[in-house]
Amino acid sequence: MMLDPLNAVREDLKENGIIPDVIPVDPPFHPKALLVVTFPTSQEALLGNTLTKTDTADEPTVAFTPMQVPDQTDEPTYTLVMTDPDAPSKENPKFREWRHWVVTGVKAPPTSAIETDNLDAQLTKPAVTPYYPPAPPPGTGKHRYVLLLYQEPSADFSIPADAPERKNEPADRKNWNAARFADKHGLKLVGVNYFVVVGE
Repeated sequence: MMLDPLNAVREDLKENGIIPDVIPVDPPFHPKALLVVTFPTSQEALLGNTLTKTDTADEPTVAFTPMQVPDQTDEPTYTLVMTDPDAPSKENPKFREWRHWVVTGVKAPPTSAIETDNLDAQLTKPAVTPYYPPAPPPGTGKHRYVLLLYQEPSADFSIPADAPERKNEPADRKNWNAARFADKHGLKLVGVNYFVVVGE
């Protein structure tokens, strides 16, 4: 039996441990959007494909295709997160999760953009956590870099000035938890993608 694209995403996340390492088993996650992540090198995240540190050195663009109508009538806004559950290694994830990127106020492209084929999401606010490229330590094997797209509870959503996500020295980024962050701020997970970089 063929799975539809959204169910195929969910099954992949289970098979590769993104559920439960990053996304809780309960409540069950039902993707509502396909998340496309493209780096300036033209490399894409494709549910666990292997990329290099060079491929992923610069902040990617994202696009998403809502497959189901959002719950709110106003134009929804989204928060985008990138996190590494395999820090410093999958075998010894004592720093799980390492927070690489948090951006709020992400919007789908305006309808007019469809005519110009520019389907990239719009980042309307400065990053809360600026993008920190994958840098897996040598000898630590495969690291999964998970991108999570959350629907925000309201268009005026923002992260408080004193929030941990605004403390961005490397030491401040470890032992973060995307699911707890989402619960705290009323964020609803709608799309996921991930890629792998090997610490060689």
